[in-house]
Amino acid sequence: MTKEEIRALLNDLESDRVERTISTTNTDKFGQAICAFANDLPDHREPGYLFLGVTDDGEVKGLNVTDELLKNVAAIRTDGNIQPQPSMSVEKVPMEEGDIVMVRVEPSVFPPVKYKGRIWIRIGPRKGVAYENDEHILMEKRRANVTSFDSSPCLNATIDDLDLQKFNHYYLPKAMTDDEIEEDRKEGRGIKVQLASFGFFDTRYDCPTNAGMLFFAKNLRRFIPGAYVQYVRFAGKDRAGDIMTEHEFKDNLCTILPELDTFIKTTIANRRPIPVSALREDSFVDYPDWATRELLMNAICHRDYTSNGPIQFYQYDDRIEIMNHGGLYGRANEQNFPTVNDYRNIVVAEAMKVLGFVNRHSRGVLRVQKDLKANENGEAVYDFSYQTAVMVTEKKSPRGEKAMEEAVANGFVIEGEKGSPKRSDLTISEGKQSEKPSNLTENEVKEQQKPSNLTENVFPSMIVKNVYEAIKMNRKAKYSWLQDNLGVSESTILRAINDLKELGYINPEHSKIKGEWQLLR
Repeated sequence: MTKEEIRALLNDLESDRVERTISTTNTDKFGQAICAFANDLPDHREPGYLFLGVTDDGEVKGLNVTDELLKNVAAIRTDGNIQPQPSMSVEKVPMEEGDIVMVRVEPSVFPPVKYKGRIWIRIGPRKGVAYENDEHILMEKRRANVTSFDSSPCLNATIDDLDLQKFNHYYLPKAMTDDEIEEDRKEGRGIKVQLASFGFFDTRYDCPTNAGMLFFAKNLRRFIPGAYVQYVRFAGKDRAGDIMTEHEFKDNLCTILPELDTFIKTTIANRRPIPVSALREDSFVDYPDWATRELLMNAICHRDYTSNGPIQFYQYDDRIEIMNHGGLYGRANEQNFPTVNDYRNIVVAEAMKVLGFVNRHSRGVLRVQKDLKANENGEAVYDFSYQTAVMVTEKKSPRGEKAMEEAVANGFVIEGEKGSPKRSDLTISEGKQSEKPSNLTENEVKEQQKPSNLTENVFPSMIVKNVYEAIKMNRKAKYSWLQDNLGVSESTILRAINDLKELGYINPEHSKIKGEWQLLR
């Protein structure tokens, strides 16, 4: 504010947005004024101002404004007497007659605000205690303002804190048709209006909502510290084991959701071909990627983002554990789960549906259990005993290990990486080439020797296959991204890239054009 604007507030004696005092020690008076401005009973939707060093008639007396004084006034917000805590700022303002202190108080999104258990409001130029009708009005304002955390305004953020390229080029084309986008452009709808139509911006407070920050923030953890996924791979079957690898998926949701999708498919599932006969091999996974993806996406969708703890995505030798903060919400409880669902984060759920990561049909958990049983993992186990968190455990399937043991017992020699044989290297244990069964013709043998649909692409090792699949899903993948998502060293990635060039999967002359990998298959 300019000095002229401050002077106008000081001279406006009839305003219910201004309180003046020459005291520097009457903290009760300060607390009551801050509480009243935060409640904003007249619904000005504008900040209120408390001036220290100014008389009731607006005359500036001036103060010796020290750091100690500013700290003491600012501490009123956090000393526990004002609940819930309002948004306010305290600053020293030099005037011609002397220095004063200006306290700016924003209207609360969560009225009624209380000071020492009492609700204070502005009644014209004075303050007073709220009556029952006043309290009823404030409660209605609270219900109207706030429906969920994700739809609430992130008051400390501005539109400059959003990655608008992500919104325009990634989210918007999935949420609207080309004709609708073109119509918006012709009508001149601004970016704030577009964001607000999806619940990502609050035009009333001129700031992004928490959902907007979750999906498009440039620096998400600055505003919502717990909004990330912590992956840890432990050696052994408990947390006492060594940490084999760890990674934090800490960017906005538009960035990490596709990354997690790729990470699960290329790293967690551990898909590998294993021979089941002399002429055929099948593909086995430790964890069905769709089921694991659904469990993790549910954690992201339903978690309590007011918590500072991350989603824990922990992998052990025999299982995966996913823990997210926030217990069952709304109508959902232990007795009716998973047939009854409710949404803690309405905007987040809808946006994840638009991007294709959840379906909102209340059948995801049922499909997860079906997929896990089909892969012999057994059903996922939900633990609701933590009260403020939910833990889901997914057991490792024994199918791959059983098939490997049977393959070894039947005399197959597995060359290269364990569980990743080359089709041309499958031989009988005595070293002889597998012979044509007597009851098959030459053409029938050739037909059986064709690769199955599950292993159409034959790679020299599993890491080469994983690198190829990761690049197919993210054509702009960088070496650092491949390292983080695949959990291997840079030299391993380089060797895999060279193998893919030699095999004709990547253009050997122009690996990248304009930052995108040039794949030949």
